Amino acid sequence: MDKHYIVPNWPAPDHVKAVVTTRRNGASQGGYRHFNLATHVADSAAAVAANRQQLRTELGLSTEPQWLEQVHGVKVVTAQNDGRVRTADAVVSAEQGLACAVLTADCLPIFLCDEKGTQVAAIHAGWRSLAAGIVPRTVARLTAPAEQLIAWLGPAISAQHFEVGVDVLEAFFDTAGSVAHSDAIAAAIRPGTRPMHFYADLFQLARAALAECGVGSVHGGDMCTYATAEQFYSYRRDGHISGRMASLIWLQPT
Repeated sequence: MDKHYIVPNWPAPDHVKAVVTTRRNGASQGGYRHFNLATHVADSAAAVAANRQQLRTELGLSTEPQWLEQVHGVKVVTAQNDGRVRTADAVVSAEQGLACAVLTADCLPIFLCDEKGTQVAAIHAGWRSLAAGIVPRTVARLTAPAEQLIAWLGPAISAQHFEVGVDVLEAFFDTAGSVAHSDAIAAAIRPGTRPMHFYADLFQLARAALAECGVGSVHGGDMCTYATAEQFYSYRRDGHISGRMASLIWLQPT
């Protein structure tokens, strides 16, 4: 596959396909160059449409992915092949050929599938959604037991570039499901450079949430969007003029 896509290295079944786009090799210009997939930013609508068509062509998708209007919440929807954009921050599918898609530019994309490859899910896991419980809600929507699920953590802002306030810490600790979960949250946070500020590790926080659900097979979590400007968009680094990568997962038709 072309180098402007990232293919997860995880033990998913062969017919479970997943990719994360980068900012390379698309039609967008200026601060959105080149492969922005988001319609809600101020990029050219024609460029985004061209990028989405390129995406479908290069991935061999016969139908439009299930795109979401993401609101940093905890709603999970089932993908449908009707062209509608659904308001949610996670999407699941058991339909062959229908891709689940989330858009990110520092938030953490999470892929889930079961060991037999009967269902897939994509999660848009910013800190608000993570703290509010998007991971357990998505795990609960899948029919396989949590111990039979496999997870992969995509590119997101790393802890050294993600300094947050006390409100973020409180949000996570307030919703911790157990003492072990609280301990794992504490291990994902370290003091920041300013008083009452902290560095938060989204990858560790996601691993803590997955472990609390019983998901033990977790992979990825080693790519920083902020630190790799030539490859990834980053909202915290670039501000409002920032495109979005897409993370897509689907069941290949057999």
